[in-house]
Amino acid sequence: MLSQTIVPSDEQGTDILFARQSIYTKNRDVAYYELLFRNADNAYDPKIKDEAATFEVIANNYSNVLIDGVVKTVPCFIKVTDELLLSDKLPALPKGRFVLEILGRSHISAELIDKLRELGKQGVRLALADYDPNDRRLDVLLNIVHILKLDVRRIGMDKLPSLIRHLKPFHLELLADKVESKEQYINCVDMGFSLYQGFFLSQPATAKGRKITANKMVLLQLLAEIDKPHATAKSIEELALNDPGLTFKILKVVNSAAFSSPKEITSLSHAIGILGMNQIKRWIVIFMTTSDGKAPVDLINNMLVRGRMCELLSEILGEADSISYFMVGLLSQLDALLNIEMEELLGQMPLTEQISDAILEHKGQMGEVLSDVKHYQLGEFNAVRGSLGSAFYQMAYRHSINWADQVMKAI
Repeated sequence: MLSQTIVPSDEQGTDILFARQSIYTKNRDVAYYELLFRNADNAYDPKIKDEAATFEVIANNYSNVLIDGVVKTVPCFIKVTDELLLSDKLPALPKGRFVLEILGRSHISAELIDKLRELGKQGVRLALADYDPNDRRLDVLLNIVHILKLDVRRIGMDKLPSLIRHLKPFHLELLADKVESKEQYINCVDMGFSLYQGFFLSQPATAKGRKITANKMVLLQLLAEIDKPHATAKSIEELALNDPGLTFKILKVVNSAAFSSPKEITSLSHAIGILGMNQIKRWIVIFMTTSDGKAPVDLINNMLVRGRMCELLSEILGEADSISYFMVGLLSQLDALLNIEMEELLGQMPLTEQISDAILEHKGQMGEVLSDVKHYQLGEFNAVRGSLGSAFYQMAYRHSINWADQVMKAI
């Protein structure tokens, strides 16, 4: 179902919050997800007893990615403290599903080194975060770990080339962390990094005066038509005929697993009659973001997750116009997708002032929900200010990831 309010069961732990961040190859494909937790170290906490927090369940919920139209499983980075590594509380790891990320502030003892070597011999992949080239006590780990995270913002882009030369004999897979812009990403590719993490995919390389392309104008016209008080299924269908492939795309989606339609839908007017204007409006907005075919798949997936999570939270809050929350969430990253400054972009779209203000300035209830969802996606759990309990955010996020996977397969 596309619209389904979720209610957490009494068995769910209300303090368990997980989010994921993508780790990319140089081609901007997802190679790993990093799992984020709500605790002081942002690391796995063995005190979490709930069944929903086991490694197996976490992997099943957060490690799927669409690659070339096929859903595949990628390994997840999970931060672990040295106290956990040296205790007997580390659960058995599903083989090949996790990379253990050691914190740079760990106490590097002989016991810890022996434990890491033992894990490496067992086939467990190890990564070192928070690497400081001036911290000599970390040198011994360079011969043990497989992946080394370099915080490009803290180390400085100008110092990276000499550091990379120094690290070359260790044959490490280097991960450029905190990559915030496309320019930084390109520089890191030139330096030879294997992996990349940061928000560079979410930042537009904007240029003044850029316009929405002609192949999206029919979709904009459809959005404007749907919002007219006297719009009909026929008037919508007539407009859609200006883009011969559009009706086919919509029908393909509404007959897919993303819907639970009891019978095949054979025309756009038929779809509107069964599903209603709001559901068709949803797909017009989705096709606004996906019709180009050149955009990074992970960016589109994140947009879908954000839109769906905003919608679900609005339904839980009892808001009547949940489709507008969906639009606010989905369109809030359209500037990165189209490389058009957000203010210019919204000026070209037939959106209400309320929706535009929510996207630009986080105004009103829609803006507040959008702000909470953005913080949640970044793992900034303490910045989430909404009145709902933790379990609602966690379940809305997990549901949205699963829903986005279904949609990505359908489109």
